[in-house]
Amino acid sequence: MADITDGNAVKDPADWTTGDEPATAAQQSYLHTLATEAGEEAPEDLSKADASRRIDELQEKTGRGQ
Repeated sequence: MADITDGNAVKDPADWTTGDEPATAAQQSYLHTLATEAGEEAPEDLSKADASRRIDELQEKTGRGQ
């Protein structure tokens, strides 16, 4: 599902061609920060797509996604 926001296409992580690759260092760092703020364990060994989805969930929980 693509969403157009300010002229940029936002793809569902399930549709990413590189979604199965390991999460990037930036994703891992941000996940650690968000998980700490949410009082949760930082997830390990996620794919890029799974990390993106988890970031969205934790942003919602911490209020950073607004």
